[in-house]
Amino acid sequence: MNKLWRHVAGVALAGSATLACANFPDKPVTIVVPFAAGGPTDKIARDLAEALRKPLGQTVIIDNTIGAGGTIGAAKVARAAPDGYTLLVSHIGMATAPALYRKLSYKVPEDFETLGLINEAPSVLIGKPGLAANNFAELRQWIAANGTKVNLANAGLGSASHLCGLMFQSALKTTMTPVPYKGTAPAMTDLIGGQVDLMCEQAVNAVPQIEGKKVKVYGITSLQRLPLPALKDAPTLSEAGLKDFNVQVWHGLYAPKGTPPAVLAKLNAALRTALKDPELIKREEALGLTVVTDERLDPASHRKFVETEKTRWAKVIKDAGEYAD
Repeated sequence: MNKLWRHVAGVALAGSATLACANFPDKPVTIVVPFAAGGPTDKIARDLAEALRKPLGQTVIIDNTIGAGGTIGAAKVARAAPDGYTLLVSHIGMATAPALYRKLSYKVPEDFETLGLINEAPSVLIGKPGLAANNFAELRQWIAANGTKVNLANAGLGSASHLCGLMFQSALKTTMTPVPYKGTAPAMTDLIGGQVDLMCEQAVNAVPQIEGKKVKVYGITSLQRLPLPALKDAPTLSEAGLKDFNVQVWHGLYAPKGTPPAVLAKLNAALRTALKDPELIKREEALGLTVVTDERLDPASHRKFVETEKTRWAKVIKDAGEYAD
């Protein structure tokens, strides 16, 4: 009799789980953003949340869980119930954290279900207003002449500006003096004030300063120029002499490992619909971002892309010798 009841209970639980998947979502979905409100990733996540409301048929809530270069928020999602109601929007840090942090409470991508990439965000190389160099060729000569005297600002360990700066130094085969800050705002303030020399920062943050002629722009980090008025004359760094230089900050959507396949399929379908939303596309393009439309919208391709990026950045970080405890 006990065996019979266990069988019946098991069938009931399986039926309940199937019903839950069929009804998903029947309550609000939360997207964890592992960075502060008002920043680029937060803005992207909020725009995505708005575009997801219609295909999901539910409210999508943003939860900013910040700290340790985005790893606290990522860990929160890795530990969350695998039911599709707690998701993560994070950037390239998903691929770089394993190399940057000696102790992570989660594995990438093993502890997550990849749902698809959202966008790609190129950065721009900018300099203080008083810098003598007026173009990239002159800047390259100036860097060669000054070496470690050159101060290269970044917004903190694992930030887009930090990673781009590492790749820039690697491409030039030189070493500059890194100046880390606790965020983009103070780094940009000191660059405008001339306390530091250079910074490699996401276009979304740099364009207002370029438009106001508060900083000099030397190049774009993607392989394509950006169709923004402030950058109409700015070449790519590849065009300017760093052949094939390509550093873009990408954002992806993730769920906890073990989320049911039926739920993952619904979330991926909703993401694909959201990324076709004209209003979302308009907002992304206004920020200099490109919405992903290629195979990386497929969960398996997204996972493969993260693994490739993880390998790529591990070498750059190892060569630079920059880690966090």
